[in-house]
Amino acid sequence: MAIRRSRERRPSLLDTVDGVLFAFAGLATVWLAYLVFRESIQPGWPLLLLIVFWVLLTYLLLPRLHRILTRVYVPGYFIGRARTSDGLLGDPINLALRGHEAQVHAAMTRAGWTRADDLSLTSGMRILTSTLSRRSYDEAPVSPLLLFDRQQDFAYQQEVAGSPSKRHHVRFWRCPEGWLLPGGYDVDWLAAGTYDKSVGLSLFTLQVTHKIEENTDIERDYIVETVRTATPEVDLEVIKNFSTGYHSRNGGGDLIITDGDLPIIDVSRVEVTEIAKVEHTDSRDKRPAQTVFGAGVAFFRGLAFLPIAVLLLLLPAQYASGVNVEGGRPALILAGSAIALVSLIDIGLAVAVFFGRNWARIVLMLSCVFTTTIAFIGNANGSEAVTLATSLPTVGLSIMVLLALSSHRARAYAARGRHTPKRIAGRPYEQAAI
Repeated sequence: MAIRRSRERRPSLLDTVDGVLFAFAGLATVWLAYLVFRESIQPGWPLLLLIVFWVLLTYLLLPRLHRILTRVYVPGYFIGRARTSDGLLGDPINLALRGHEAQVHAAMTRAGWTRADDLSLTSGMRILTSTLSRRSYDEAPVSPLLLFDRQQDFAYQQEVAGSPSKRHHVRFWRCPEGWLLPGGYDVDWLAAGTYDKSVGLSLFTLQVTHKIEENTDIERDYIVETVRTATPEVDLEVIKNFSTGYHSRNGGGDLIITDGDLPIIDVSRVEVTEIAKVEHTDSRDKRPAQTVFGAGVAFFRGLAFLPIAVLLLLLPAQYASGVNVEGGRPALILAGSAIALVSLIDIGLAVAVFFGRNWARIVLMLSCVFTTTIAFIGNANGSEAVTLATSLPTVGLSIMVLLALSSHRARAYAARGRHTPKRIAGRPYEQAAI
């Protein structure tokens, strides 16, 4: 019997450009890490740059290298595991749900779970301050994991004794419309629940991260128990041996054990008012921190150079004559006009990137590629060495913008086009697209 091959969308020209920029950003980060390490092996305060080197290595370089390699050898289809943003296999998918999003929120809230904040610059600062002050942060965000090639749509958690290092937590992904679990089971949501027992270093990237309890089935069963105890009308079906029981590691290198069973929690009988008018959550419509960072750097870079342009354009003639510039006053006006134009373009691109314009993201990345390439050539032929005292800060910012905007989250956000939540109104739940 012939095996029918699934049809995959062929990469477009834009996909190819994105892939090249993604790989270029990885190579540029290797060069940047080398430059920072070279600057740090000097006596005195430059030794502090070793901290910058560690950050570059663990949070930028190793994750990007993992992402490039895992695109080749980690399957893109559903295998019962989430993936980290670096492409590594993450936590096991150990729960499924049937029901509307509003019913999922109602069931989790009644069971004493708190919805986690989205990971952003603001929530990141709250994590830092709560950790340093040892204060509770019940809504602390969870790290992103990917399923169906997108980040979790939302997550819930329970802190343990007010400790920021210990918590129960579970991530939820909406299943694509018409998608079935292996075996033909129809569900609306998949989830991954694990228990954070401490804080440590990731085995694969050396990042500071939470370490999870090895037996993930305990957390899975705890989630089911809390939901069913708080809402007795919830039904439960368990798919025995849905996946082979296994011992493995997650994306942080933590050991995981599961028996392979998959509970299906049916919350479709949970009563929720105005259920048909809920605004559905989609993680791809949430502006990611990578987009904010890339747009922010470009915006403030443009603002920083505008005063220089204004100064050159408005410099009085009596002072301009004393400036040693070939061409005199006309040359200063030309230079000021060029700097002003570049600054305004930077600011315009930053605003467009912030609001999710994919063309602006591509153009801004190409400008960073140009800046990085010119610096690399100058450093290679000896005409202008890239050091801390010359262009290293500027080149470093360009590479970090390139890394941020070429990331999976920034690309998915921009590719969505318009980012307005879709309301499902005037239709009963049974007819709503889940």
